[in-house]
Amino acid sequence: MIQNSNSTFIDSKKHLLILDALRGLAAIMVVTMHTFELFCEGDYHKLFINHGYLAVDFFFMLSGYVMAHAYDDRWNKMTVVDFCKRRLIRLHPLIILGMTFGALLFYSQASAVFPKIAGTPVWQLVMITGVGYSLIPIPPAMDIRGWNEMHPLNGPAWSLFFEYLANILHVFILRKLPNLVLSLFVFMAAVALFHLAITKTSGDLIGGWSLEPEQLRIGFTRLLFPYMAGMLLRRTVKIGSNKRTFLLTSALLVLVLSFPRVGGHEHLWLNGLYEALIIVLVFPLIIYLGAIGEVKGVRSQKVCTFLGDISYPLYITHFPFVCVYYAWITNNKTPLAQGALIGILLIIGAIALAYAALKMYDLPIRKWLARQFIYTKDKKLPPTRYLQKQGRKL
Repeated sequence: MIQNSNSTFIDSKKHLLILDALRGLAAIMVVTMHTFELFCEGDYHKLFINHGYLAVDFFFMLSGYVMAHAYDDRWNKMTVVDFCKRRLIRLHPLIILGMTFGALLFYSQASAVFPKIAGTPVWQLVMITGVGYSLIPIPPAMDIRGWNEMHPLNGPAWSLFFEYLANILHVFILRKLPNLVLSLFVFMAAVALFHLAITKTSGDLIGGWSLEPEQLRIGFTRLLFPYMAGMLLRRTVKIGSNKRTFLLTSALLVLVLSFPRVGGHEHLWLNGLYEALIIVLVFPLIIYLGAIGEVKGVRSQKVCTFLGDISYPLYITHFPFVCVYYAWITNNKTPLAQGALIGILLIIGAIALAYAALKMYDLPIRKWLARQFIYTKDKKLPPTRYLQKQGRKL
């Protein structure tokens, strides 16, 4: 179902409401996984939300689908510069906010989990913060936390770095490919994904957050199939609005992300095979069902809109607070029962913060930037007059 949502751009296409809601649901599962990850003690067979990290692959597929939906019929009247402006305005204000949270909370995360924090001087933190604002990844030699991340102030920002790379590929290469060629690329990317998943020694698709060569390979492999498959799916499948699929798609997404690890410690490759099959077969099905679905009832529509609204701010702002939680658990040797209660409160607080960040920071800044850099010539016109001038139906 296509409906209005909070949008920066007055000429945006209406949003696919169920897909927006699924993005929010996936973000909540990522936050939940991160919050309780410390309690698995490095054994991912004990991880709560066992495959929650695959939400990133789901985000990449949704992004490919949405980018094709929003832009692929507009290139005759939109320049590459216009596209880049729109993506920067959409994504970067919250990237800066997430990095700021990471910098402000950095020293409160000092613990055995993050061994380099205590020895990091303030000048180095300030330098890494400035680099982080640009989303330029840093090499392991510049790491200030101890995990060799490309963005040590806000770990999940690694996927936004790859999102930007996907957008660059989209604008210069992928959008120009005929469906047959794109299908061939999708097939080749699927083969690479299966090979990585089955041969990776940990038996999963975790990774992509570092500039180390193997981590870069994981990141690009996790990006290319989902993003291109999402594009191909949007090109080849017609959007409908006559099925009630929100509960079905939500249940299916929760099920596959929280399903117990497959194969045990003896057959790790089976878990990798499971995860590859989820990405290649189940995620496209979920997106297809979401695209043809309809949300009926005012309350249901409000829930879906809320989930869609908080999805990105929740994903990109929660982790610095989770790292403080990790330090508190570690430094105080907090037992699971007590830690779990605080963890639940942390998840609720992260959702509330995400909504506040959207309303009080992200939307106002994006709308101001859009007036300054997108609608420069027409910024004094009210939205209706602008749309009329562009010849769009109201």
